[in-house]
Amino acid sequence: MGHENITEFILLGLFSDEDAKIACFVLFSLCYIAILSGNLLVLLTIRGSRLSEEPMYFFLSHLSFMDVCFTSTVAPKLITDLLAQRKTISYNSCMAQMFYAHFFGATEIFILVAMAYDRYAAICRPLHYMVIMSRPVCYIIVMASIIGAFIHSILHVLIIVELPFCGPNRIDHYFCDVFPLLKLACMDTSLLVIAIITTTGVMSILTFVALVISYLIILSTLRTRSSQGRRKALSTCSSHVTVVFLFFLPLIFTYVPVADSVSNDKVFALFYTMIAPMFNPLIYTLRNTDMKNAMRKVWCWRKRSEGK
Repeated sequence: MGHENITEFILLGLFSDEDAKIACFVLFSLCYIAILSGNLLVLLTIRGSRLSEEPMYFFLSHLSFMDVCFTSTVAPKLITDLLAQRKTISYNSCMAQMFYAHFFGATEIFILVAMAYDRYAAICRPLHYMVIMSRPVCYIIVMASIIGAFIHSILHVLIIVELPFCGPNRIDHYFCDVFPLLKLACMDTSLLVIAIITTTGVMSILTFVALVISYLIILSTLRTRSSQGRRKALSTCSSHVTVVFLFFLPLIFTYVPVADSVSNDKVFALFYTMIAPMFNPLIYTLRNTDMKNAMRKVWCWRKRSEGK
């Protein structure tokens, strides 16, 4: 079928209030700078220290990298469109943006699951931990996450590419996503909407439930530990749980629509495209002694040279 005669789409953006656009341009620009600097700081700290040898930080460095990639597929266009007169995106760019947003987003989900599994292995199976989470296993988990995310994304793109777009080309969103595009197709897409809700929505809910259950198991195991061991494990797990809630709850609200409301979806999408990636580095560094120590070692050159 193909996309017929539409060669570009118009993105309606977050809102139509002209006065708020300048303020949002400044705000989102600062958010994007914070996301890039925060996540790159975490990534470079882990890679530049001995923390990279530990599975949890190995996954965290990949999560930070995915945060940067994920936000970079959406934020620059969102920011420049706030000042642009015509907020257009070509058909091919739209498909590419949708693919990369889903690809990096899904990879993040799988890595968050891997991090929960890592904490479960460390706390509930400490004697077997080094075998369960050996370096080859970590590499396999990351590769499996990337392959799984690629399959998920390519399926979404293949669904949209086959749809005929012949009428309105105004996307009620600030980036190309599946549901806003399905609304523009010149055919009945209700079955496709149900299919995507059942696949993406159910996957999000099941993953979220699995993560919550795994942390409940971890908490029940921690009751038998010493207070110091419990405190350290709790600080790590609470960081994970915070990130999981920040990322998953808006995602579930987006992909399990209670009503036909794209305007709410735009607000929810802000959480997982901008807010969660901005807070992740803060959550993982402020509550984490190992990360703070690693940052001092990696970045405090002056103190090191003074010590000599």
